[in-house]
Amino acid sequence: MTDPGIGTQIATSTVDQIYIRGRSLVDDLMGSTDFTSMVFFHLRGRLPTEGEKAVVNACLVGVMEHGLTPSSIAARLIYSSSPEAMQAAVAGGLLGAGSAFLGVMEESAQMLQEGRDLVRRGETTAEEVARDRLSELLAAGRPIPGFGHHIHRPDDPRTPKLLEIAEEHGVSGEHAELLKALSRVMDELKGRHVTVNATGAVAAVLSDIGFSYRIVRGFALIGRCAGLVGHIAEEQETPLGRVLWDMADEHVPYLGEGV
Repeated sequence: MTDPGIGTQIATSTVDQIYIRGRSLVDDLMGSTDFTSMVFFHLRGRLPTEGEKAVVNACLVGVMEHGLTPSSIAARLIYSSSPEAMQAAVAGGLLGAGSAFLGVMEESAQMLQEGRDLVRRGETTAEEVARDRLSELLAAGRPIPGFGHHIHRPDDPRTPKLLEIAEEHGVSGEHAELLKALSRVMDELKGRHVTVNATGAVAAVLSDIGFSYRIVRGFALIGRCAGLVGHIAEEQETPLGRVLWDMADEHVPYLGEGV
């Protein structure tokens, strides 16, 4: 007999039905549930409120496209090499969601959630949490998750928009407030304004609607997956893969022996 404690609550199928978290995919979800709500439902087991839906939707839209970044370049090059395997190209691009692009939202959310817990227990204030954590990271010479951008200065335009959407829908909370405290203290410690990037804002608003820091990178992957499919669609019509390859061949010299 199967141990009732072992199994999945996500989905099952019969000969004529598919059930996802207790609801019929065909009768209850298809045609009545939008993709953003379905993502939330799949992760949390319930449909989102309007505010939660607005935040998740804005996050997915905000992280979908970044132009010719390492992940999209990798996807295009892999597709040009294996056009019969689109999935390989998308997977290759998703592997680039690391600490330099997209992945830092996990670390940012962890910092915000752990800081929020300290404040909630009455052990400190948001300003003190911000000062202690930033001083520690700066003294160690480590990057600050959620801060800095190689293009957007003085501010990442997505950040205030995400925070505004959460505020307008009544789901902005302690994590967003802590992010603002971190920004104030960061500017003070650095003696100049430092950009709060979109990953920091995504981390804050997703934390405020109850997502663990351990899963927030998943939203970057969901949104980025759609963006990579878009790059592959363009690659099919106007290929860049060979152009990028030729550029590398022309501009990257061989420095070894034997020529």
